[in-house]
Amino acid sequence: MKKNTSKNMRAVSAFRDADHIGDLLFDALTETTRFAVSHDGRVELLEKWMLGSGECLVPISPENNLLKHRAVLLPAEPMPCGSVAELVSDVGSYIDRYVDLSPRFKTIAIYYVLLTWLYDAFNELPYLRFRGEPGSGKTRALIVVGSICYQAFLASGASTVSPIFHTLDTFRGTLIFDEADFRFSDEKMELVKIFNNGNVRGFPVFRAVQNQQKVFDPRAFHVFGCKIIAMRHSFEDRALESRFLTEEMGQRPHRKDIPLNLPDCQAEEAQVLRNRLLTFRLTHLATAHIQPELASDKLSSRMNQILVPLLSITEDEQARQAMLEMALSVETAHATEKSVLPEALLLDVLRDLLSDQTGDTIPLSSITAQFQERFGADFERPITARYMGSLVRKRLHLTTYKTKGVFVMPRSELSKVESLCQKFGVGQS
Repeated sequence: MKKNTSKNMRAVSAFRDADHIGDLLFDALTETTRFAVSHDGRVELLEKWMLGSGECLVPISPENNLLKHRAVLLPAEPMPCGSVAELVSDVGSYIDRYVDLSPRFKTIAIYYVLLTWLYDAFNELPYLRFRGEPGSGKTRALIVVGSICYQAFLASGASTVSPIFHTLDTFRGTLIFDEADFRFSDEKMELVKIFNNGNVRGFPVFRAVQNQQKVFDPRAFHVFGCKIIAMRHSFEDRALESRFLTEEMGQRPHRKDIPLNLPDCQAEEAQVLRNRLLTFRLTHLATAHIQPELASDKLSSRMNQILVPLLSITEDEQARQAMLEMALSVETAHATEKSVLPEALLLDVLRDLLSDQTGDTIPLSSITAQFQERFGADFERPITARYMGSLVRKRLHLTTYKTKGVFVMPRSELSKVESLCQKFGVGQS
């Protein structure tokens, strides 16, 4: 919300209290903005909203640059959405007309769209990603799916950081981000903050903003919300990687029935679906809630954290099963990748040494020698005690200390090593 020139007027894109849900509408034909306000099952269209305190809320101006240039996509009016099953079917048909997704991921994409319209009922969220080489269809998928998400804000890697912060803070919608393989380290660092902070409620990003007196004041920017990105590669940060549900694009032959160029009717279809999805939001947001019993003991805590909100808005059991199967396949692939990391190989050595040898400590030299014997041929770099010590202390955060001139690891670290083995999938079939 931003203060207008009038003391009691605030231009807003959406608002919510105990009894009302209000969302911004933008009609491109008449170039007008207004609110759709839901209360006691009724929806009113209002040009302004009077609060009980006497303060008046007005919608963001239709002259807003982001609205005029379709950088932020909004519904024009609430339309009957039908049953949830009908809406799911129509969203799936729309996606299938323009994008070729694997069956399980298409199910995830459909319900992710619905999740974007109910995201503020949850405290943690997953991100969606389309990954592939140029020409694989990832940008097409981003546009098609992103166009029907809640208050979708379309940006790319060519954008500077500041307007992205401001737009997310103002509209609090879904960030649709293309070309997320950032070239410049400063831009990458700032944008990664959005992704790192944006999937858990309560972690705004703080930036210094110049006020009217030319003084830089700290300001918290709201970045929580759903995000869909397209990129060629992966993020280096494994913690950030774990927030994404990913579709690998370009792995199937091109479907002849999918147009090479998006027709104008796609934007019109997306507008109608946004109108219907607004009604879905107004009628379902008040009852949407997390269902922790849907967590699976076959999945990691992180995967359950991001998947359960998606499962919570999914009523169809077949769809839930498809999501769980895909999540399990992702976890298996991650476990395979982690099991060949130097840290995982070292844990295999540490577990055996700490379990088999006698004494209270294990010399770092013995750890290095055992690692060299088992895995030295797989590494181009020399396996030195310094390298092993760095892995032990900085990557695995295990304790070593120096005694009688040599570094050793105490046997008391065995419990930590066993816990880390589970995390890295060491010794698991």
